[in-house]
Amino acid sequence: MKSGRTGAVAALAGALALSALTAPTAEAADTGITVSQVVVNGGRPIVVGTTQVTEPSVTFRVTLPPGYSTADPSRYDAEPFLYHGTTPAKGIDAGGLQMGIYTCYEKSDRIADCEGSLYIDPYYRLDSNNDATTWKVGFVGRLFEGDYHLVAEEYRATSSTAQLRRYAKATVDAAPEPVAKGKPVTVTGSLKRADWGKHTYTGVADASVQLQFRPRGTTSYNTVKTVRSSSTGALKATVTASLDGDWRWNFGGWSTTGSAVSSGDYVDVSGADGVVRKMSAAKGR
Repeated sequence: MKSGRTGAVAALAGALALSALTAPTAEAADTGITVSQVVVNGGRPIVVGTTQVTEPSVTFRVTLPPGYSTADPSRYDAEPFLYHGTTPAKGIDAGGLQMGIYTCYEKSDRIADCEGSLYIDPYYRLDSNNDATTWKVGFVGRLFEGDYHLVAEEYRATSSTAQLRRYAKATVDAAPEPVAKGKPVTVTGSLKRADWGKHTYTGVADASVQLQFRPRGTTSYNTVKTVRSSSTGALKATVTASLDGDWRWNFGGWSTTGSAVSSGDYVDVSGADGVVRKMSAAKGR
């Protein structure tokens, strides 16, 4: 059975809870709520750009204390969040990443399985590239009585974590087009990633990037050589033209940076059919 705790209800509960924090005893009280089985983004790293809001999925289980029922969502709130810092309470105050809309479904009178998403606006919530790291997962638990009167609130840690990475993007340009067989083809491009301090994209220096080729009429790319990006993120390699096909750059990513694959740039080698097809580079976030 659906418990009815949607994002609108949760947001209302949270807003009223914040306005009710005048009683120190309520803030410090143990709620008896537990949050477990938290999975963020399906267990995959969260890759975030500079302006686009990212909403990774979150699933979790809520277990309520005796006297409370999942059938009455107005009497409790249990919301996971990502944080840095020594404690969940300090971490959420120092820029924690919070939930957006979520919904809980009753498993029993005191247990509910919930699903929703985080709301990460990088322009306002990420202000340092040091945020590209492993975040802890905590939760805020609240108990209410009557007309959303807060009676207990606590911030607790869970055993779960989530990794944030900076979004990366690559461009490619192969020239000349067309080219005679046996002549050199120079493939250039760039590798950039999100800079959360500057809120723009900056070059990735000294990255190992694969130059890949896909012959015309085939579906798979093969790595031709590996180069390292310059101090500004520039990419360059020279190869010998032999077949018509697409050239691209492929960056595998780091623990702090997402992977990036450029679009393909087609080069006609023989020129027999007069086809010169060029695809624009992939656009980043």
